[in-house]
Amino acid sequence: MKAVIQRVKESAVTVEDREVGRIGRGLLVLLGVSRDDTPGDADYLLDKTLHLRIFEDEAGKMNRSLLDVSGALLVVSQFTLYGDCRKGRRPSFVQAAPPETAEELYEYFVDQARERGVPVATGRFRAMMDVALVNDGPVTLIIESI
Repeated sequence: MKAVIQRVKESAVTVEDREVGRIGRGLLVLLGVSRDDTPGDADYLLDKTLHLRIFEDEAGKMNRSLLDVSGALLVVSQFTLYGDCRKGRRPSFVQAAPPETAEELYEYFVDQARERGVPVATGRFRAMMDVALVNDGPVTLIIESI
């Protein structure tokens, strides 16, 4: 699995001019699932995401996690994270998981976050979405499962 994580002051996702998810302070997670991913990959990525010390403490140092600041997640499925652009001009998505598998692991990731008490908003799987955010910092990181 692969995630682009952005620390945000707020973020929202809209489908067909209707807002389907919104958070305040927290992390926007663009989540991609590859053909070889398992629930173990989702567990690893979620644990890393929730415990990354990327929020500032009183001294202004990135020393606090999402859990420390009681932040929220906005999780948006993003199969294009597995686009291979090395050859030609059109990305190849052969490494992206088939939609059924990807949706299952995406939902698993979201459910596991909620089970840990994290407020989670989501986009809509396989929909064309507009994602808005106020990036805080900006802080943007890429995390991949092992």
